Amino acid sequence: MDFELSPEQVAFREEVERFLDENDDPEVFDVTRENMAQIVDTPKKREFMRKVGDRGWLGITWPKEWGGQESDGVYEYLLNEALARRGGPQIGKGVGIIGKTILAHGSERLKREFLPKILRNEVEFAVGYSEPDAGSDAASMKLRATRDGDGWRLNGQKTWTTSAHFAEWYWVGARTDPDAPKHRGITLFLVPLDQPGITINPIWTMGDERTNDVFFDEVWVSDDYVVGEVNRGFQYISEALDLERFTMFTFSPIEQRMDVLREYVATETRDDQPLADDPVVRHDVARLATDCEVARVLGLRFVAKSMKGGAPPTTEASEYKLFATELSKRLANASMDIGGPGSQLRVKTEDAPMAGRAESTYRYTVIDTIGGGASEIQKNIIARRKLGLPKNF
Repeated sequence: MDFELSPEQVAFREEVERFLDENDDPEVFDVTRENMAQIVDTPKKREFMRKVGDRGWLGITWPKEWGGQESDGVYEYLLNEALARRGGPQIGKGVGIIGKTILAHGSERLKREFLPKILRNEVEFAVGYSEPDAGSDAASMKLRATRDGDGWRLNGQKTWTTSAHFAEWYWVGARTDPDAPKHRGITLFLVPLDQPGITINPIWTMGDERTNDVFFDEVWVSDDYVVGEVNRGFQYISEALDLERFTMFTFSPIEQRMDVLREYVATETRDDQPLADDPVVRHDVARLATDCEVARVLGLRFVAKSMKGGAPPTTEASEYKLFATELSKRLANASMDIGGPGSQLRVKTEDAPMAGRAESTYRYTVIDTIGGGASEIQKNIIARRKLGLPKNF
């Protein structure tokens, strides 16, 4: 595998950086929101992503038939990492999860209705898999969808739906066959979030971000908005989760936080001695820097495998997601330890170590090890699909 970028790829990366410089805006880019910065949750962020769409960058890997460029996935990777490095909105759910799943499994109607809107960033989606009793084990979902004429009635609850309070459409899994094995009786639906019978209640996280409970009370959905085949939704969810584990947990913010810690260690003293001379600190920073390089290469390996076509590479997605998000947490812990008591001061406190960045990182990075399937789930996937270990290992 060649880890070097081609001249064309370098030129594209430079073009993206120039575009970001021209559109720099603190209301659009905020690295201190960590991974939540990618959410397109304000009018200004929507307008920025429309500009990205106008340049043809939201469908780089899509077929030309549907407005894409049919380019290699590395261009999408370079774009997303550049956006993440600035703490800005990313291609995320619309392009990377919903769009690609509709391209692979959606009806012609769904393609005509949603794909152009996604490419122009005219629509935002919320994703509904998790329930009070179905977190990382999405196959245990109980939201019921029962046949009603030429559609379905949905009843039940979803939770941890981060974008539900501002999105227009809900990408939601529901159980359509309660008697089938739990992985086979699930169907994917697209539901407008202003549909009668939907109630959205906020949940505030330790990262000062809003997520939501979503309740369904006799919500009717037409057959036209069933994604793919009835009762095969878990297959599509699994494929989408492979994409989510990579596209929504970018490496650039980890690298950026590593640079913040490295600069702090290089310039600070403790007991009148350079912090960089402390052997324990040197060991910790060296280990973290090495792990950052491992995470970067794991990400590139996923990109390389994806470019070969077919379904997203499952184990590579899990390996990257597991290693990168656990590294992110280790980096946060080390930043708090090395920064000392002052690192507990809130983010953007100027006289705090690293301007309080360690404090926000410490709160946010726990979320990343859970979203898209918790670390324990990623270990199970790697154990079964890569190592061939039995299911009850």
